[in-house]
Amino acid sequence: MTKKDTAAGYEVVIGLEIHAQMSTATKMFCGCTTQFGGQPNTHTCPVCIGMPGVLPVINKRALEFTIRAGLAINSEISRYSRFARKNYFYPDLPKGYQVSQYELPICVGGCVVITTEDGEKTIGITRIHMEEDAGKNIHEGNTNHSFVDLNRAGVPLMEIVTEPDIRSPKEAAAFMRKLRGILRYLEVCDGNMEEGSLRCDANVS
Repeated sequence: MTKKDTAAGYEVVIGLEIHAQMSTATKMFCGCTTQFGGQPNTHTCPVCIGMPGVLPVINKRALEFTIRAGLAINSEISRYSRFARKNYFYPDLPKGYQVSQYELPICVGGCVVITTEDGEKTIGITRIHMEEDAGKNIHEGNTNHSFVDLNRAGVPLMEIVTEPDIRSPKEAAAFMRKLRGILRYLEVCDGNMEEGSLRCDANVS
């Protein structure tokens, strides 16, 4: 098959899953700081490392930030939402599950309008839901073992999931720039990708 045949016979379809760390002072379910950096495992407590018997309490500011983002992109704000346990078998979240939202997210629907070479295009949003971040596995040096830093565990995230409306890498980049600008304008996420505050997974067909 020639390059011409491939271009004529196939169309790229892209959907994005964006994790935006919310600019709250404390974590999703406890009072530990969300400040970037610090000595490993110093921004932790029994709640965010999942010790038995703890009583997590939702961060009201994180809820407000998620609703603010949803309103900005014309999402429907759910009157009732629910958290769920998502199985997670990695050492950077020692309790064995991530607290996330599944069946009933806080924001449903919405859209973001981007500018492309062919004019404006609307990218649909499937949902925005709240969840907690995991920690970080560190693989450094010539040792035969790894380290775990749980400072980031429990940091509040909003996950923004798009519809499969994107048709090129350029459109994906334009969407991310537009979304980052919206989140920064709303002051719900600082968008510092070098610190992991804004991360994106692409689903490509």
